[in-house]
Amino acid sequence: MNSKKTLLILAGGLGTRYKGLKQIDGMLENGSPILEYSLYDALEAGFNKVIIVINRMIPGSYIERLEHISKIKKFELKWIFQDMEKFVASDRIISSREKPWGTGHAVLCAKEVIEEPFIVINADDFYGKEAYQLAAKEIHSKHISSSQFELIAYPVESTLSENGSVSRGICTLDSKGYLLNIEEQTSIRKEKGSIIYTENEKDIEINSQTLVSMNFFVFHPKIFPYLEIYFNEFIASNPLPTQEFYIPSAVQKMIHEEKVKVRVKASPSQWIGITYADDKILLKNYLEKQIEQHRYPKDVWN
Repeated sequence: MNSKKTLLILAGGLGTRYKGLKQIDGMLENGSPILEYSLYDALEAGFNKVIIVINRMIPGSYIERLEHISKIKKFELKWIFQDMEKFVASDRIISSREKPWGTGHAVLCAKEVIEEPFIVINADDFYGKEAYQLAAKEIHSKHISSSQFELIAYPVESTLSENGSVSRGICTLDSKGYLLNIEEQTSIRKEKGSIIYTENEKDIEINSQTLVSMNFFVFHPKIFPYLEIYFNEFIASNPLPTQEFYIPSAVQKMIHEEKVKVRVKASPSQWIGITYADDKILLKNYLEKQIEQHRYPKDVWN
């Protein structure tokens, strides 16, 4: 039996709206970015193998920092670069493209280093301790298989930013809590007390408690061959230089093709994230309160 509990962290974004590499931006005086609080929570929950997908702009000094931490805390650490030519035929490479291919491609880049069930998170989202504990329990209980994944989702109301619109995967569930549909919307925002998004130039209102994907999935490695197929189809469709291949889109296609069922569980934790630079103060204040309540030490690695 494989004793590995694997955490895959997606840290390949360019931080365009944040105007900087938020995945390595320290939140408090200890210099730890959100990524390290997520890592701390995952290690406490029993995860012992960590794979981080990054871009070439991440400084070597930060890689050295985490490698030092991995030796102190004794967990396996691997780095994967999300280069744009990975899984792309040479005649399909778009030279004018500046952004990475998206979260689905980021997961696919880890194909060669994962052979066990694993969780996926965004480097710039704070998911909360209990979410990792729940995911670890699901893996340990063997609820994750080649035909069943899980998604730990959050109420849309708790995932918005006061500083602009956000992208979220809106979930529709069946009566047993399985995912029927996950639809990525890129313009979700609060307006006049309502939560809306715009589609085909029409504003659509959604309930504040609607569960949305924050890319906290619990996957079986069986996802990789499907991701590769779907990504090849995406590339073959001649996407615009700004289009991305999203995890929710791939998961939705697997559901539609009856390749997998995805159980959705509402997270027991508070989510906080940073989309825009002005979001940082909210997370900073939250973490300071968490430290005051002794849920985290002042320095997570001492």
